[in-house]
Amino acid sequence: QVQLVESGGGLVQAGGSLRLSCAASGRTLSSYVMGWFRQAPGKEREFVAGISWSGGNTNYADSVEGRFTISRGNAENTVYLQMNSLKPEDTAVYYCAANTPAAFKSWATPTRTNEYDYWGQGTQVTVSS
Repeated sequence: QVQLVESGGGLVQAGGSLRLSCAASGRTLSSYVMGWFRQAPGKEREFVAGISWSGGNTNYADSVEGRFTISRGNAENTVYLQMNSLKPEDTAVYYCAANTPAAFKSWATPTRTNEYDYWGQGTQVTVSS
């Protein structure tokens, strides 16, 4: 069982930056497929960014490409989402997700919610205009 905890959310003005963290208690995430998703009120949860279990491949939603960066921390139990040039439409609850590498190629970055087995509780990001 993997327990994920997100942190780093908050209120920021448009154009600002935030860095979200996802930590696993008592377990390294270095060999897991990791993803960030978000869900705005009244909308479905959507893919934001993913990183392969090999760490060599990343993938982004078109809406955040060039503004957000997913990375693994030096501490092997942390994954980050650096969010720059934030827009009001980025307002949502952000979730990190993980899955074991067994079902994925080393370069895979799954984008569907049902491809992830483990989820955090979410952290709110609010961007004011």
